[in-house]
Amino acid sequence: MAEERFQVFRRVEFGETDMAGIVHFANFFYYMESAETEFLRSLGYSVAWKQDSEKLGFPRVSVSCDYLHPAYFENLLEVQVGIEKIGKKSIRYRFRFYHEAVLIAEGRITSVCCRAKLNQPIESIEIPAEMRAKLEPYLIQENESQK
Repeated sequence: MAEERFQVFRRVEFGETDMAGIVHFANFFYYMESAETEFLRSLGYSVAWKQDSEKLGFPRVSVSCDYLHPAYFENLLEVQVGIEKIGKKSIRYRFRFYHEAVLIAEGRITSVCCRAKLNQPIESIEIPAEMRAKLEPYLIQENESQK
């Protein structure tokens, strides 16, 4: 079974660029977080929610981004979201950024499913089974991961 793909589009705003009109590198982290939020929303979830008296969410534990080509003011970026790994408690996402079918950047975020109870330290928990079932179709196949 081929994995499903999720994509969002984003136009580069003037305030996201430097004096040369090139997207500042840090904005790609914001783009990834925004795409992750849209992806989870498309599945009926969020990166943070309440369940009974607990706050649940996916804080980030690792982020990275490799830049291949610059993106400029007013470029329309396609952001593809895939999942490289679903662990017992964590998800490692892969984000690919394209402009006019050219890969310009590739990033990763690893998030851990956590619970926060009032006056207690945050603790990692297993990803709920129903959520895992909705995420699994987006697992990237090994040969796709190497591209």
